[in-house]
Amino acid sequence: MQNKIENMDSKSIAFIDEQESDINHSTAKIEQRISHLTEVLDSNDFDLVFAYKSRNEEFKRMPAPYQVTLPTFTPQMINRKKIYQQFGSLSELCTSREEYEDETKSLDAISLSPVREELMHKPRLISEIQTDYGNQCQLIGISCLHDSELWTCGTDHTIRLYNFEGGLVNRVQILYDSLAGNIAVTLCGELVYTNSFLRCINIVKNAKTLTLVRLLDWMPLFLCSSSSGDILVTMINDIGEAKVVRYSGSTEKQNIQWDDQGQPLYSSGDKKDISENTNLDICVADLEAHAVVVVSSAGKLRFRYTGQSSSSTTPPSASTVQSFRPYCIATDSRGRILTADHIMHCIHITDQNGHFLRFIEICGVYYPRALCVDSRDNLYSFNCMARSKIKKIAYDV
Repeated sequence: MQNKIENMDSKSIAFIDEQESDINHSTAKIEQRISHLTEVLDSNDFDLVFAYKSRNEEFKRMPAPYQVTLPTFTPQMINRKKIYQQFGSLSELCTSREEYEDETKSLDAISLSPVREELMHKPRLISEIQTDYGNQCQLIGISCLHDSELWTCGTDHTIRLYNFEGGLVNRVQILYDSLAGNIAVTLCGELVYTNSFLRCINIVKNAKTLTLVRLLDWMPLFLCSSSSGDILVTMINDIGEAKVVRYSGSTEKQNIQWDDQGQPLYSSGDKKDISENTNLDICVADLEAHAVVVVSSAGKLRFRYTGQSSSSTTPPSASTVQSFRPYCIATDSRGRILTADHIMHCIHITDQNGHFLRFIEICGVYYPRALCVDSRDNLYSFNCMARSKIKKIAYDV
C-alpha cells in the first residue's frame, strides 16, 4: 500500500509540473506580445498598425484545469486469529526439581499441569442460520468468509454464500457436474475447494473458477488456508497412502507423510479434515485412525490425541478406538483445538499441546459434520439430522 501511495504522489506531482510548465510558456508568449505591441505604438508606422492581428482568443485558452479524484480506502475485516499467528505462540511453563546425588531420597519431577483456558460453563446458542439445504440437497461443509458471512457446500453442484440472516449472497456453480469435496477461504478472502472426482483444487477469483492444482495419482480431500497464505491439503491415493501437501499457489512446497521411524502418519481413510493452529501446527482429524494427528510446521509428529486425557506419539489403543470418532476439526485464536466427535455428539477441546480441557455438548447438534470458528471465536456447526440450519455457538468467555 505504501508503494501505491508513493506512486500516486509521483503521478500527481508530474501532472502539476506539466501544468506549471504550460502556464509559464503561455505567460512568456503574452509578455513577448505585449513588448511587440509597445513597439508598434511607439513606431508611428501605419503599415505596422494596419498589419496587426489580435491574438486575444489564443491567449484566452488556458491549460485544462487539474481534476482531482481522491482515492478511497476500503477496510477489510480483521481476522484476529491470523494476527495472533503472526505474533507466534508461547509454550506452557514447566518446572522440575533436580536430583541431588548425595540425597538418600530422590525427588520426583514435578510438572505443572496446563493452564485451563477460560471457557463458558455451558455453551450458548447465539443464533441459527436458515439455508436452502434439506433432504434433497444435504449440507456437508462450511467455512467463514468473515464474521458476517459463511460459504457452504452440499450434495448438489453449487457452493453458496449466506449472511447470518439466512440471505443468499452469492453462489458458485461447480463444473463438470461434480461435487465440491471441501471448501476454505484464503487470506485474501478467495474461495478454494477440492474436487475429488476430477482430482483437482480450484480457486474462485473475480467470479471465475480457475484450477490451481491438477493431480494424477492422488485424490484431494480436505483443505485449509495457512497464515502464510499457503493452502494445506489432505489427500489419499489408490493404494491406501495418505499425506498432507502444502501449496503456494500451484507450486508444491511441502509433503508430510511419514514419521521419524518411516511409519505412515495417517490412515488410508478418506475423512481427514485439516486446520492450522496459531503456533503453525498442522492438525488433522483422521476418522479411520480414531485420532487427531498433530505435526509441527516442519512436518514432525508432535502428538496424537485419541480422546479425553489421551495424548501421545503412539497410535491409539483398542479401547480408545471404540470411543473417539473425530469427524471434523477447527482451531481458535487462543490455539485451542476443537474436534467434533461424530458418534458421541460432542466437541473435544484441547490446548495446543493436546491436553484435554473440556467437552462441549453442541447445543442440539447431533452427528456434527463440519466445524468452523470465526475471528471472535464463535463456533459454527450443523445438525446431521436437520441439515438446513447452521448453529452459531458461543463457548469462549
